[in-house]
Amino acid sequence: MIEAYTYRLGAHTTSDDPTRYRIDAEVEVWKHRDPIERVKSLLVREYHVKTAKFDEVTAEADAMALELREDVLAMDRPDPITMFDNAYAAPHPLVDEGRREMIELGVSVGAHS
Repeated sequence: MIEAYTYRLGAHTTSDDPTRYRIDAEVEVWKHRDPIERVKSLLVREYHVKTAKFDEVTAEADAMALELREDVLAMDRPDPITMFDNAYAAPHPLVDEGRREMIELGVSVGAHS
């Protein structure tokens, strides 16, 4: 098992302003600890990987993400009741209660399409 700690360099959301609770010096320190950038540096230094290869991988990942997003947006909306189906491996009273409450409220795909 690998336990890894890192630092969220970006904001939580588009409405978040991390400058309210972070100082620039802290962010600068963590920029140099970014695990992705550290692996890139290792690959360049030790294995002579060219920067163009990273650009190629990034472009491929961006294309894959766009395709995935389009596929997900084209999917039929699932019935909200199905969110309870695999919450736990075995039945759980709180999950069962939540399912019952939603059914009693008449929550279904038709009501939220």
